[in-house]
Amino acid sequence: MELQRTSIVTLRISKPFTHHNHPSEIVRQFTPNWFTITMGTGVLALALNQFPGNIALLHHVGAGLWMANIVLFSLCTLLYAARWVFFTRDALPIFGHPVMPMFLGAIPMGLATIVNGFLAFGISRFGPAAVEIALVLWWLDAALAIATGLLVPFLMFVRQSHSIESMTGVWLLPIVPAEVTAASGGLLAVHLAGVGAAHLLLFCYVLWAVSVPLALGVLVVLFLRLVLHKLPPRDMAVSSWLALGPLGTGALGLQLLGHDAPALLGAAGLGDIGQVAHGVGIIGGLVLWGYGAWWLVMAAATTLVYLREGLPFNMGWWGFTFPLGVYTLATLNLGVQTGIGVFMVLGGAFVVALAGLWALVTVRTITNGYHGRIFTAPCLAVGQTPLMVSDLITLPS
Repeated sequence: MELQRTSIVTLRISKPFTHHNHPSEIVRQFTPNWFTITMGTGVLALALNQFPGNIALLHHVGAGLWMANIVLFSLCTLLYAARWVFFTRDALPIFGHPVMPMFLGAIPMGLATIVNGFLAFGISRFGPAAVEIALVLWWLDAALAIATGLLVPFLMFVRQSHSIESMTGVWLLPIVPAEVTAASGGLLAVHLAGVGAAHLLLFCYVLWAVSVPLALGVLVVLFLRLVLHKLPPRDMAVSSWLALGPLGTGALGLQLLGHDAPALLGAAGLGDIGQVAHGVGIIGGLVLWGYGAWWLVMAAATTLVYLREGLPFNMGWWGFTFPLGVYTLATLNLGVQTGIGVFMVLGGAFVVALAGLWALVTVRTITNGYHGRIFTAPCLAVGQTPLMVSDLITLPS
């Protein structure tokens, strides 16, 4: 028996993709949760660029990660598009699955980090063309964020099966993209001119509003679920970190939108509103940051509980990166706008922690991906009820 066990282990280590008989299975099993890699990589690039002290080396490392992230996002887009083209029947059940469609929100959030990278790294390399590219991609990102924020919750209402006991922080994923796009728009608007910049800024506040209040409501229900039903299963352990996402991005969005609001809105005859927006940006950012600090402590504490029981690797581990990343960016931005040094110290520490977590998860992803252990689409599990196109357009009677 021991000899047989050893041979099986050896076989698994020596041959890649042991779970699939043909490389095409990678395409058939490719799901949108792979876009969380682009979220984590992109936000690390942006955080390194804002590390206290303006270290030139970190700027170049961040730029390299940003360019690598463009390649990653393009590859993920190609593979996921190929799944819909060549395995349409296998791709459709995602809309009826209670978890997988949530990760559609990872697509616009990953794209947003690329848009921000064009502004942080691209202008010095491509000149004004970088802003034009960022503007086009931003509108695409906004469309994807709105579509995800409407479609996935609607399917939750009419097609999918959910309960409070099975709820996790994953419910936030389709809601958050709109506020991520809003924060990105706050960076972009500064590079535009005239009334158009003011109109874009105002539209970003609308995007923020269709995301953050709903996310705050979800967090209230999530707190109740944790009190009544305790921690989720181990394979969903990292979902506790996702609460940082809407709070960090919400705080960052208010700060970025409010910082240049007096000048941008003043050009459109709305200077008084701009001054209010500036104050709301700082105060609102502080409030959401403080709320996020509570969830950060809880996430760290619950992770320690899971570690005692053993924490199995899965793609959900990328949930360590983006939520902490946007919270880090909000922390650093508060330090810049308020001049309070403790925010810069905390922000620097968060960047170091983020880089360490990103390195850990990247290594584990490459190792498990090489052996084919994470190329699995849960929506194709045995017993999953198929969902056809007609089901998406026909409401239950």
